[in-house]
Amino acid sequence: MIEQVVLQQQLLFMPDKIILTIAQGKLKGKQFVFDDRTICIVGRAKNCNIQIPDDKYHSTVSRYHCLLDINPPDIRIRDFGSRNGTKVNGKCIGRRKSHQTPSEGAKLNFAEYDLQDGDVIELGKTKFKVNVETVLIEAFILNGEKLPNKLLSAIKNQTDGNPNLIEDYTKIKDLGVGGFGEVYLARHNQTGKLVAIKTLLPQVAVKPYMKEMFIREVKNTRMLDHPNLVHLKDFCFSDDAFFLVMEYCNCGSVSDLIKVKKSKLTIEEATNIIFQVLDGLHYAHTKLGLVHRDIKPANIFLTIDDGRLIAKLGDYGLAKNFDLAGLSGQTMTGKAMGTPSFMSRKQVLNFKYAKPDIDVWAVAASLYFMLTLKYPRDLVGVESMLAILKTQPIPIQERDASLPYTLASLINLALQDDSQLNFQSAEDFKQALRQAVQDATHTTRNVINGQSF
Repeated sequence: MIEQVVLQQQLLFMPDKIILTIAQGKLKGKQFVFDDRTICIVGRAKNCNIQIPDDKYHSTVSRYHCLLDINPPDIRIRDFGSRNGTKVNGKCIGRRKSHQTPSEGAKLNFAEYDLQDGDVIELGKTKFKVNVETVLIEAFILNGEKLPNKLLSAIKNQTDGNPNLIEDYTKIKDLGVGGFGEVYLARHNQTGKLVAIKTLLPQVAVKPYMKEMFIREVKNTRMLDHPNLVHLKDFCFSDDAFFLVMEYCNCGSVSDLIKVKKSKLTIEEATNIIFQVLDGLHYAHTKLGLVHRDIKPANIFLTIDDGRLIAKLGDYGLAKNFDLAGLSGQTMTGKAMGTPSFMSRKQVLNFKYAKPDIDVWAVAASLYFMLTLKYPRDLVGVESMLAILKTQPIPIQERDASLPYTLASLINLALQDDSQLNFQSAEDFKQALRQAVQDATHTTRNVINGQSF
């Protein structure tokens, strides 16, 4: 009986799986298994997650043919405006017109199509069969059999954080509403300290293993203790919502600052903020090995401490972890996995195994925006994921020719978007940026003083 309970408890916490099996074509029988959130690019290009052979037999498959947004047990597919289209169960779900060029096809934005167990995906002469493998414990429950008391107790006694969290605070005002819930300003009833409380509302039924996964990630995030990271103070799960108590930053975000200034930031303002963000990143990367995945000006918060502006990187992995745990439901690609304007190609292709270098790239992209009010890539009117895969960032001098050469060159170097990014660590980029700023300052002074070079 004890062995049976242990087996059932293990099954309870097993995540669902998506299995893609090639049912027709030269690779017939090959399987691809996905057991957690990932983005999968399918096509003939060498860097595709599922690479179709680049030969005459598969010539009707585009280099970047389609995208799979996988969050077991959910899976969606979207065509990239391919020449011959993508079929699901014999029905074409996306294809550019015969007279349209690949560039014109890249501007098409086809809707994502939900796939079900047993569906067949067809790319040229290759067919994939979709299998959704659900946890066996669910079938056990549906059969009407009673779970052992020991197992029910194990579920009930999972740690959900501080059960009295909500009663400890008084709401003052709303700070914002996002895709996952809302954020509001609150005051602790005993200490009087101000905090920001973020509510995350699950869009799907909360399976025990999903909640456990998210709580584990929240606990990891709570361990982050650095002056340049917004601190997670407390959390709980109550009334079908997660409540996160965050440090309150009274100057808003960098995005808010830009809106107030109604202009781009100066080099001094922008780099002062970026240096602090890199300090926070270096700590999180080296101490706990945690990757943020969604760095952007809206996630860089500001506060004043003893007359000094302090930058703090916020939302450290929370939206990502909420999504990875499956609590957000299946979202449109690019919304929860990061913000496309600040995402590198490597992040798209290696979403599951993201390393610190993709955060450093996003910091450089944020600096690019702070100095120019332009994004590294022009994604308006194009399929954003395909544009990331097929184009390099625009050199920053084309956005603002007045930027010092040394600084512009470094930003361009940091944003070169190949399989190997040029800066692997936050500390490396910080040192290079500091030198570039010093060189730019020295050059400017010499020009002002009328010295020749």
